[in-house]
Amino acid sequence: QVQLVESGGGLVQPGGSLRLSCAPSGNIFSIAVMDWFRQAPGKQRELVASITIGSSTSYADSVKGRFTISKDNAKNTVYLQMNSLKPADTASYYCNARTVHGNCWGQGTQVTVSS
Repeated sequence: QVQLVESGGGLVQPGGSLRLSCAPSGNIFSIAVMDWFRQAPGKQRELVASITIGSSTSYADSVKGRFTISKDNAKNTVYLQMNSLKPADTASYYCNARTVHGNCWGQGTQVTVSS
């Protein structure tokens, strides 16, 4: 079992930046991939970015060039650096761990981009 705790959401103006953090605990050696998803009101949850245990990354087209996913193995934390934020990025952001036993989700953190 893996537990995930997210932090770093908030209110930011268009063009601003935020960094989200996700700290997994528990059976972390079962994790193969870490993802960031987001879900806006009335919309389906969408995959934003992923990072493998080998640090390979992938991004949704809508965030390429603006968002960066990374991990700090020493701190056992995954980050999502979000730059040039747009109102369309407003959503609840969720960390997900893909493990050998299935997916584990965090509780989510709200990101609001508004002037």
